[in-house]
Amino acid sequence: MQRWQKQARKSTMESLTSNLAEEKRKQLCALLGDVDLTLLYKASVHGYQTSAFHQRCDRQGPTLLVAYNRSGYVFGGYTSVDYSQSGQYITDDETFIFSFQVKIALCVKVNSGHYARIDDAGGPNFGQQLYFCYNNQPVVYNTGGNAFTVNAATMYGNDTQLTECEVYKVKQASQVSTEQKPWRNVLWTAERREELMEMIRNYKPLMTSVSRVRILMIGPVGAGKSSFFNSINSIFMGRMTNKAMSGSAGTSLTTQFRTYPVKDGRGGKPLPFVLCDTMGLEEQSGAGLDIEDISSILQGHVPDRYKFNPVGSFQPDDQKASRPASLQEKIHCVVYVIDATKISLMSDKLEEKLASIRRKINSLGIAQIVLMTKVDEACPLVEKDLQSLYVSAYIKSKVQEVSSRLGVPVSCVLPVKNYSQELELELNCDVLLLSALQQMLNFAEDYLDDSCQMEENVF
Repeated sequence: MQRWQKQARKSTMESLTSNLAEEKRKQLCALLGDVDLTLLYKASVHGYQTSAFHQRCDRQGPTLLVAYNRSGYVFGGYTSVDYSQSGQYITDDETFIFSFQVKIALCVKVNSGHYARIDDAGGPNFGQQLYFCYNNQPVVYNTGGNAFTVNAATMYGNDTQLTECEVYKVKQASQVSTEQKPWRNVLWTAERREELMEMIRNYKPLMTSVSRVRILMIGPVGAGKSSFFNSINSIFMGRMTNKAMSGSAGTSLTTQFRTYPVKDGRGGKPLPFVLCDTMGLEEQSGAGLDIEDISSILQGHVPDRYKFNPVGSFQPDDQKASRPASLQEKIHCVVYVIDATKISLMSDKLEEKLASIRRKINSLGIAQIVLMTKVDEACPLVEKDLQSLYVSAYIKSKVQEVSSRLGVPVSCVLPVKNYSQELELELNCDVLLLSALQQMLNFAEDYLDDSCQMEENVF
């Protein structure tokens, strides 16, 4: 009898110990939202037989499979649909497979038009492409199908021999009571929305030489920079708009530097701020927004509709380079736009890039805020009711995490939900977005106040 079979015959009463490292557990939980993981099945204890797997994992709701091989790879997949041996082909848009690449989990969603798996009496499979505990053995078998775009060398180093296979029950973490004291106070009323809109309409920059404050949006590809402008524009237009190109492409949809004024309704006067949109940040050098380009934007040298050059930074013409930009042309507040669902997955390279940008902005004394987007996707409680945002312990932990990773105070991290698929405006969404915009104006005012004092000291 093989050694693994002997181990499998240990008493199932034995206390199960997870092999999943805490840091990897946190990353997987971040992918799944505010969840708890409970270990249901451990192949080294219960056996690699399909019968043992189904005995412990059938009808348990959403599950996460984590496999380990001899080469040290940690990989697996998630399904939101119960195992039940129904014999049916399962459609599940939430299914994904993953593999840890050093510290970061690489995730691959099921391709459109493909089944997530077949729910038969065999072992766990994903897309009828990746079979775990294949033929009751400690192996993974790849059929080379098309349900997932995956490379075996990247996924598990071409090492099909498993040292362990674990399946976890995925359960939404206990929902916090809506009677619990919120960690930030918000008035979710139509009166508050109108009050915020009126405050923004009536805002006048401190210095008469500045007619509108300029707010620069910086962030990774797909975080929601353009969507924030579209959302603010929609609120003041009173209908959904899509003026700035936004989406979820893998590379930046924004290829130009754009300055977007917002009007107070159709035919209305321009409001006292301009939102400046840029290319998304990418971790690879030579891709996405260049740090030197950011420096030129901050100092007011880059014109509207300038097309970014991936192989070279912005070079102002001789006439413009010879004179400093006016305060009106400079950036008065910088907003980092960060996707709440990807904070824990931020790579070291991207974190270093953001730190370099922050150092540059700090040297210029420009105010900085973090806009934490997609809070509804990050937390099911918030998805159900946006008013639960500030009683969600999970969202609070994400705010603290982004504060720590970006080096900004917790009070400068503002969670919001941009409009994305809605057809009508929604009160709670408006209140959050307008509150964030009002804070940006406040921070820009602080910068202008400092600039005014510096001018007074010169004279």
